[in-house]
Amino acid sequence: MDPNSTQTATASSSSLQEESKSVAVEIYDQIYRLRGTDPAYIEQLARVVDSKMRAVSSMGNTVDSLRVAVLAALNICDELETLRQRYDALAGSLSLSQVTMRSRAGSLAGMLDEILEDRRVG
Repeated sequence: MDPNSTQTATASSSSLQEESKSVAVEIYDQIYRLRGTDPAYIEQLARVVDSKMRAVSSMGNTVDSLRVAVLAALNICDELETLRQRYDALAGSLSLSQVTMRSRAGSLAGMLDEILEDRRVG
């Protein structure tokens, strides 16, 4: 084993630990200390979860935070699945458009070749 590779691996591991920062977030009146490379993004996610939990709680009469969390998670998963389906539909539509455009480009190139060939001959 190359001794330099060990130093590189250790340096990589240590830089990953340095990049990961701890951030305190409040979700549904509970404080959580979370780690990640982008504290602002973690805070944004926490706000979304907190918002979903409060929305679920306001629609029902449950005070059980676990039940509220599960219902909020189901709500978030429903939104994610809907977005995935929309993405898949758009990606499929884009693929079809690309095939159509390539086909049209091929046809136009063929027509252009015919015109240029006619000019050379004529």
